[in-house]
Amino acid sequence: MTFSDKDIYEAVKHHLPAVNEYVESHGGAIRLLGVKDGTVYIELTGTCHGCAMSLMTTKMVVQKKLRELIHPELVVVNVDGTPENTLPETYYFDENDTEEEVAETSLWDKVKGIFVKGAQ
Repeated sequence: MTFSDKDIYEAVKHHLPAVNEYVESHGGAIRLLGVKDGTVYIELTGTCHGCAMSLMTTKMVVQKKLRELIHPELVVVNVDGTPENTLPETYYFDENDTEEEVAETSLWDKVKGIFVKGAQ
């Protein structure tokens, strides 16, 4: 792959809303954490965080779509707390990105917000 980690990060950030549609339909969201040596590190949030199907979602939905949109050799890792899926010590991320710019609020968080506000 001949792209810099910054180039890949920006491309993923640009295409993430389209990829996020499927995950949102299941009450989750994708948070872009960073890129290291062409590997994209994400976190599945909302109801997708810790889901038994999260590996399948990462590889068959997120990675597949990003490969179609950006580069066929792109690798996506869901940082889920397991030893084999951790964020490297150093990686590229845009320090100017806010949490809201990196990941859309998940549908689950929106619904939860309605009920929490209503209970107050």
